[in-house]
Amino acid sequence: MPRNPELMRHNIAEMAKSLEGADRALIEEFFYALLTPAEADEMAKRWALVKELANGTPQRRIAEDLGLSLCKITRGSRELKKEGSTFRILLDRAKEIA
Repeated sequence: MPRNPELMRHNIAEMAKSLEGADRALIEEFFYALLTPAEADEMAKRWALVKELANGTPQRRIAEDLGLSLCKITRGSRELKKEGSTFRILLDRAKEIA
């Protein structure tokens, strides 16, 4: 089935609004209810790769450690380097929480 950009935009915006102000436990429960175990694993690995990139870990090592393709890691690297990167913003927020 082809992607539907309008459906994605609408529903992701709706989920983001619904999660505003929610506590961590509810957000975690939502992710686990929404995603299959394989999807949750993939999402966790993608976030782990962003953290590793931010820490300066070489891409090939990340690929080996997480079992991810270099294409996914390169995409993460590009997103992290963008001006106003949402990855960077969320990494900074995660540091504040830790």
